[in-house]
Amino acid sequence: VVHVTSIQSVMPLPESTTAYAAAKAGLRTYSKALSKEIGPQGVRVNSVSPGWIMTEASSEFLERLQAAEGGTIEQVRQRVLDGLGGIPIGRGAEPHEVADLIAYLASDRTAAIHGAEFVIDGGTIRTV
Repeated sequence: VVHVTSIQSVMPLPESTTAYAAAKAGLRTYSKALSKEIGPQGVRVNSVSPGWIMTEASSEFLERLQAAEGGTIEQVRQRVLDGLGGIPIGRGAEPHEVADLIAYLASDRTAAIHGAEFVIDGGTIRTV
């Protein structure tokens, strides 16, 4: 089992995503509890917590912000990244990068990985 949560479970954006962040925090906790419950039956449970992902919806969001606030798409993208506290690698992850991580966790190559959370956010979360 691989649950997809979000870095917002630990870094909510109160002005816009409180309910989403709360739901992802609940899923994060559920994933950990489920790992303890069904792990002894041989079912592995892990979670993946993406940060900003450059999906089609993200591009449309940037276009809406550009229309409302002006500036170039790059300026708008930088404002979003700054609002997140910056992303050290300078970009959001691509959808295939998140999918690759999920596929890896679902594979037999990770037979001993269980009850873990994997953050894929380009370094956005600054704590360990």
